[in-house]
Amino acid sequence: MLVSKYEFNVKSREDFYMYPEKYRVEPFRIYGNLYYTGNKSVGSHLIDTEEGLILIDTTYPTTSAMLVQSIWELGFNPKDIRYIIHTHGHFDHIGGTALLKELSGAKTCLGEGDAVMFLERPELVLTRDSGCSYFKPFEPDLILKDGDIITLGNTSIRIVSTPGHSDGVISFFFETEENGVRMTVGMHGGAGLNTLCRTFIERFDRKECRKEFLEGIERVYEEPVDIMLGNHAGHNRTVEKRQLMIQSPEGANPFIDPTEWKRYLDTVKKRYEIMLKEEEAGIDLIEM
Repeated sequence: MLVSKYEFNVKSREDFYMYPEKYRVEPFRIYGNLYYTGNKSVGSHLIDTEEGLILIDTTYPTTSAMLVQSIWELGFNPKDIRYIIHTHGHFDHIGGTALLKELSGAKTCLGEGDAVMFLERPELVLTRDSGCSYFKPFEPDLILKDGDIITLGNTSIRIVSTPGHSDGVISFFFETEENGVRMTVGMHGGAGLNTLCRTFIERFDRKECRKEFLEGIERVYEEPVDIMLGNHAGHNRTVEKRQLMIQSPEGANPFIDPTEWKRYLDTVKKRYEIMLKEEEAGIDLIEM
């Protein structure tokens, strides 16, 4: 069968699914009350609001135990999680949600389009690729819409709807403070091309996703962001930046870069344009 080379390749994840501990990242503080609890592949971030914890994404079903361990190692109790916010509803970002919900009683939050997807088109959660035969979506407690704000303790998170990669992708922005210096944190909730390539669109009849994807990028392009987070570690070079922090503990914080946000979004658009050119030339298809 011919498929786009941009589609998710389960075979390439075999080592990750079988030996997730090889891809563990020791948890660490990024800035202020913001911490990294994800792995080398997919991001998860923890915010200590002083009135409870907010967790952003819960990684793969096969790495949820590592996520729980990371929360403990930072000195926090998973029972203190009050909100679990999901950048979008694909398996690699919601994989540990049922477990964390059971441990904490936290309210689970999902973008409006993906809440519909969970009910009406669960195949688009891509559970077949999850590495876990019995994985299934959860039932969200809060459905997030464009402009919503989630406030807990000292942190308010502003939601911006940026669909495309999935129907309910959300991006968000909030402030964090360290030594009296406030920084604006931002994350684009999902920019993967695997659901935007032509074979995926044809198979799942996702007619509007490309238009929505580009509109979403434009919607957040001018946001002032001092610290860009990635919902995958490679998006903002999380692992490399952490190594810089370890090597130069007294140096400048490598996560602080007001130019990175637009550079990243420009890169996403360029990758998208390359995919379109390859599709037009007919060189995007491979045997699967």
